[in-house]
Amino acid sequence: MRIGVLASGRGTNLQAILDACADGRLPATVALVVSDREGARALARAAAAGVATRVIPPAGFPDRAAHDAAVVEALRAAHADTVVLAGYMRLVTPMLLRAFPNRVVNVHPALLPAFPGLHAQRQALEYGVKVTGCTVHFVDEGVDTGPIILQAPVPVADDDDEARLAARILVEEHRTLVEALRLLAEGRLAVDGRRVRIR
Repeated sequence: MRIGVLASGRGTNLQAILDACADGRLPATVALVVSDREGARALARAAAAGVATRVIPPAGFPDRAAHDAAVVEALRAAHADTVVLAGYMRLVTPMLLRAFPNRVVNVHPALLPAFPGLHAQRQALEYGVKVTGCTVHFVDEGVDTGPIILQAPVPVADDDDEARLAARILVEEHRTLVEALRLLAEGRLAVDGRRVRIR
């Protein structure tokens, strides 16, 4: 499996993927890291691992679809067959989803369908839930609505603030994302409507 990673920020989920590829836990290669932001820490992580990078800022494109068309072109040039959104702070369009059907994966810091969108950890704290977590899912045209691959629970402590909760969820994001990608690389995932079956 050749993975193209889209990242906007620190790239800790990217690092988890790179580490898992390097030590054999994930039978895959990161073919390209694309960022919409110059100076994103994810680009430095990729470069340190010898992975090619591209910065494709949205400025200069007439709309999101045109920007995604440029992203797809870069991914195809790198022979990527799977796309991972790892802290990518843009909604992808049907242009990208059609190019990689059932091969675009996202990790979200909540137990979907609860707390979709931005600031999921803050939403969990404000709602007062006792358990939250993370979800790895295939991406569809909605916001965090695609078929769920794996989830991992994280208890919410009474003294949690957003940063502490986010840090504990992030540990599970790294583990669960790598596991979901391993299942995908091994051909063990089958999408059946809204359900993802593990074979």
